[in-house]
Formats: sequence, C-alpha cells, structure tokens
Amino acid sequence: MARPDPIEFARQKLVESVRAAFNDKARGETPVPPSDEALFARDTPIRMVHADVVSMMVGGMAALLLQMLHPHALRGILDFSNFRADMHGRLRRTARFIAVTTYGHRDDADAAIARVNATHAKVHGTLPDGTPYSATNPRTLAWVHVTEALMFLEAWLAHVCPTMPLAEQDEYFRQFALIARRLGADPVPETKAEAQAIFRTMRSELQSGPEAREVADLIINKRAEGAPGAVQPFLASAAVDLIPPFARTMLSLDRPGWKATPAKLVTNAMGGTLRWAFRQKP
Repeated sequence: MARPDPIEFARQKLVESVRAAFNDKARGETPVPPSDEALFARDTPIRMVHADVVSMMVGGMAALLLQMLHPHALRGILDFSNFRADMHGRLRRTARFIAVTTYGHRDDADAAIARVNATHAKVHGTLPDGTPYSATNPRTLAWVHVTEALMFLEAWLAHVCPTMPLAEQDEYFRQFALIARRLGADPVPETKAEAQAIFRTMRSELQSGPEAREVADLIINKRAEGAPGAVQPFLASAAVDLIPPFARTMLSLDRPGWKATPAKLVTNAMGGTLRWAFRQKP
C-alpha cells in the first residue's frame, strides 16, 4: 500500500483546520459551495477579493476598528450583541454572510440578506446623550459598508495584488453595492473615488471614547479565529497599519512603525500558504 504524500497530507489538514474555524459544526454549518447561479460571476473582482482568507481577516479587523468610531454602530454592538464575550462567533457569522452573498446560490444570498434585515429591525435605542439610533439607519449602514469595502480592497492590494487595475477596483465597488443597497445603505459608492469621498464626508460624524477604545483593544489583542496565536499580533499590526492616521489617534493606537515590515512579511507568507493549500491563484 502506497504511503500518503506528507505534503498533500499537510495541505489537507491545513484546509480542514481553516474550514473548521469558519464553520460552526454545532450549528450544522459546512463550507459554502461556489455556485454558478450566485449574485456574481466567477473570476470577477468581488469573488477574487473575498476568496483570500488572510487579507479578508486583516481588512475585516481594520473595518471593525473604523466602525467603532461611529457612535450609532458602536452603540448597536454594545447594546445588542455579545461581542465582548463571543467576538469570534460574531466574526464567524459575518464571514459566513459574506461567503453566502458572494459565492452562494442567489436564493441563499437573498435569504441571508433578509435575515440580516430582520435582525437590524430589532436593533434600536438611544445614545448616552439621548439621540435615537437604529441599525436600519441608511447612513449608519453606509458607514459600515464603505469601511468594509475600502478595507477589504486595501488589504487585498497591500497583501495579494498591488497591481490590480483601477477599473477592476471600481468594478469591485459596483458589485459590492448590490449587497449594500439590499441591506438599506445610502449613499452607496459604485467606484473607489466615490467610496473615498463618502468616507471623507462621514468623518465629521465620528467620535471616540473609552468604549470605542475598549472594543478596539479587544479586536487587536484577542486572537482571531483561525489564526495561530503566534501570528495574531502580526495580523493586528497589519490591520492597524491599514487604517488612516486620524483613526489610530482617535482609538489611541500607535502606528506599527518598524513592526509594519515583519507584520507584512508574516501576513503575506500566511496568505501565500493558505492560497497554496486551497489551490488558489492570487
């Protein structure tokens, strides 16, 4: 009987461990099979960007850091989620939503969007100053969407494909806009320039405080699901390096400085290893 190839065995075990991290077996979750009847065609920008596990982890952490600066988004997290106790569970659910809406059959994508909209309808209350907030507020949803789209793409450019043509980057925003509109976001950018303009316009609505800094510390220092403990600090440094200087200042975060180089090396190496394991082309 032929002995198993140790390299192939290691590849399969790595794939299994990543899939286990992002799929909750207790809930009967299995990896989302790519569908030819998805909302987006194969080999288009959104399916390429969202396929890279490591850059999506870095971009996701960066997006969360920025989202915590919006008082309405922060209060919704604090009042209606167990983010502090189960950060990994919430991140896993977000990752699954992105997977289903990007790769799953369009009927499954529509059902996932409907579930999120139903959940958002229950999330409302008042800020400490008495201002009402709601998770269905189109402008709050716009901030969440713009930060995700910008950070996912910037992480992809920084760690996977820095030569991605601007036309493909704009197409990424046009594709992602389809999901954002169905979630009720407004305004929704259709180009990178529009996304950057919305980001600049909404900067005046951002606030910082102890709670935002507390959640930021949790995002940075609590080990990300699927990431080995030794790798977590490098992924966190890469995420902090990705956000604008004003956001780091508001969250009392130091720029990685000299740590940015080893963070990029480790992040890129981990990303390349997972692309090899999943037989993906960058």
